[in-house]
Amino acid sequence: MGKRISFWFEFASTYSYLSAMRIERAAEALGVSVDWEPFLLGPIFAAQGWTSSPFNLYPAKGRYMWRDMERLCARQGLPLTRPDPFPQNGLPAARLALVAREMGHIAPFVRAVYGAQFGRGLVISDPHVLASCWAEAGLPPEAMERAKAPEIKAALFAQGERAAALDLFGAPSFVVGEELFWGDDRLDQALALAAQS
Repeated sequence: MGKRISFWFEFASTYSYLSAMRIERAAEALGVSVDWEPFLLGPIFAAQGWTSSPFNLYPAKGRYMWRDMERLCARQGLPLTRPDPFPQNGLPAARLALVAREMGHIAPFVRAVYGAQFGRGLVISDPHVLASCWAEAGLPPEAMERAKAPEIKAALFAQGERAAALDLFGAPSFVVGEELFWGDDRLDQALALAAQS
């Protein structure tokens, strides 16, 4: 099995942006392999009785999050543009991510989508934006059609079921063996554990 970490992310998640942009480099330095796991938070939030992101439901929390993102992005040297609307619809991107994973190219596609959304403020449910991200990741344009296949739709649904079975309640989440870590600020702790396994 080797040293592995599962990175569970939702494209609408601000803090997942931070993790996606640094996890591969940080994991490689420790000899840890990353399993990229896209999923949708909507059903998980709905099960908790939430109709939107908690950052929208609780305005003070939302204001804090955006200011925190400004500080953290500055520290990481990442651009930050607040997308409108927020949260965005990450469903099409998540399906495409599963196709990119089949092709062994998920990491660059995920980074391209996060860069478009939180770096440039683009709408990631826009097919033209996604096509640009797909091209940026070096993937062939004709392969995008596979995201509409029933098995890809079923695979994303299965990702949600796996996330629920793991008791995930937010993103980013990291799973190392039986241990769950939540939040970008727990990434280094999760990687340290993975490096020991």
